[in-house]
Amino acid sequence: MTQIENVVASGQSPVAHEDRPSPARAAGKPSWFALRQDIPRSLYYTAAAGAFAALIALWWWASHSGNVETAYLPPPEVVWKSALEQLREPTLWDDLKISFLRVTAGFLFSAAIGIPIGVLMGSFKIAEGFFQPLTEFIRYVPVPALIPILMLLFDLGELSKIMLIFVGTFFQLVLMVADEIRRVPYELLQVSYTLGARRGETIRLVLWRAAMPGIFDALRLCNGWAWTYLVVAELIAANEGLGYRVLKFYRFVQTPKIFVYLILLGALGLLLDFLFRKFNQRLFHWADTTRR
Repeated sequence: MTQIENVVASGQSPVAHEDRPSPARAAGKPSWFALRQDIPRSLYYTAAAGAFAALIALWWWASHSGNVETAYLPPPEVVWKSALEQLREPTLWDDLKISFLRVTAGFLFSAAIGIPIGVLMGSFKIAEGFFQPLTEFIRYVPVPALIPILMLLFDLGELSKIMLIFVGTFFQLVLMVADEIRRVPYELLQVSYTLGARRGETIRLVLWRAAMPGIFDALRLCNGWAWTYLVVAELIAANEGLGYRVLKFYRFVQTPKIFVYLILLGALGLLLDFLFRKFNQRLFHWADTTRR
């Protein structure tokens, strides 16, 4: 079976393609104007830093312009002072730990069930016919509308919060995994049959391995969605967590603290996204670079 694995690891198609220069390169334009071409890493990070600097500058101008009440849009320096105070308090770190455990539990539960079902849907039309219409139906039901049902089924403990995050990510993940399986070129299946692979071996060594980079990227996106459902999940009788604390600050109009927690959520999401991308590149360095 090593021949089949080598075919899959060599790329997404058994047919080799010649590398052609992009139209922008051929025209003599700078490489960072070329479509879907790499740019110097320093330029990339400079552009990213410029975007954040522009956002902070716009925030500073809006909060000092007098057109918006500072009670609703505190200046950056006020939020910075509040952040220094919050970081010294154990409450913030406790909230971060609890919310992280809730999101991770719901996300991992979703991945453990959703990936196998997605592989089945993408591999067999009978499985697609059985699962896909039901999945499409449920995924359009607003997740907050399920809170009363989850409270009845799982009481008011941690399980109801985890299950809400699970429901918010599971059905999206199933469809994304199935799509990644379907994107594997049929030529790879034909090559595997020619080399004597059986159906189970073809799924395990061809479909699964060829789709792994895309599936890992789908996990990255679904992990981000899991965090967006955090506030909704912590509406269910919570007394700690990042989402709960934001709602509590809202009730007492403690806007600078709200901004601190929102920035913390954004920074955490940016870090997790970065780690997912790096792991993807390290684990699947053989994959088509246009997927990254």
